Amino acid sequence: MVDYGVMILLTELGLFHYSFSIVVSGFIGAIVNFTINRHWTFEASAESKSKQIPRFAVMVLGSVLLKSIGTTVVTEFYGMDYKISRLLVDAVVSVGFNFMLQRFWVFRIKKNA
Repeated sequence: MVDYGVMILLTELGLFHYSFSIVVSGFIGAIVNFTINRHWTFEASAESKSKQIPRFAVMVLGSVLLKSIGTTVVTEFYGMDYKISRLLVDAVVSVGFNFMLQRFWVFRIKKNA
C-alpha cells in the first residue's frame, strides 16, 4: 500500500511520470517491505541482516524494473489507466517474482538436520 500510494501521489501531483514514480515509490515501499517480511511474514530475524540486505536489494531492483516496464507496456498497449495497469502488473510480479525470491532466497531459514 505504501508503494502504490506514493506512486499515485507523485504522479498526480505532477512530480513524475508514472513510470518513474513506480521506481521512486518502489524503493520507499521496499524499506517497509523488508522490515515487515523479515520479522513477521518469514520470521527470519535470527539470520544476519548482512546476508539478507544485499539479496533483498537485488530482488527490489528486479521487482522495480519489472513493475515499471510492465506497467508502461500494459498502459500504453491496452490504453488502460496506469493505476489499473499497475495493480495487474503488481499481482503478477508480487506472487511470481517477489514472494518466490523472498521465501527461498532472501529470508530462507537454514534448518539444522
